[in-house]
Amino acid sequence: MNLPPYQDFPTISDEKISLRKIIASDMNDLLEISYYDAKQAKNVEEAIEMQAKIDKDYDDGNSIHWGIEDISTNKIVGTCGYYRGLDKGEGELGCVLLPQFRGQGFMTNAMLLAIDFGLKNMALKRIWAVTSKQNIQAIKLLERLNFIKLTDLPDDEIEYELKR
Repeated sequence: MNLPPYQDFPTISDEKISLRKIIASDMNDLLEISYYDAKQAKNVEEAIEMQAKIDKDYDDGNSIHWGIEDISTNKIVGTCGYYRGLDKGEGELGCVLLPQFRGQGFMTNAMLLAIDFGLKNMALKRIWAVTSKQNIQAIKLLERLNFIKLTDLPDDEIEYELKR
């Protein structure tokens, strides 16, 4: 397996988006969706602190967290990455998109790029995702990307697994 951290942080892209390293100047744009351990940042300083924890998780080999950049504007529109299970050759794929960019295909592209990277570059044996039962758009996206429902979880969540 080829797991993080990498000598060079991987940037992957298609015709619409680029998954790239998040930098301090992105934090103003990402404040609304900056979370760590289910806690949302209240200000840019907290978002920067949270990003430092995310960067440490990456340096420790526990995750990889990309910013989703719209190639046409060079603006960050969301985040995507693997956050758990890497030590077992698995990855929990998570993502979040700024509300004004939903429904425009950004997350589909980001998930496809991340899945491809996880399978080919990281040699993950299993990819899964967790979402709330109320997040109908996420459920539709996961199912469209060939994830199958595994189980209902506590706190009104559902676990999905990529069918291969």
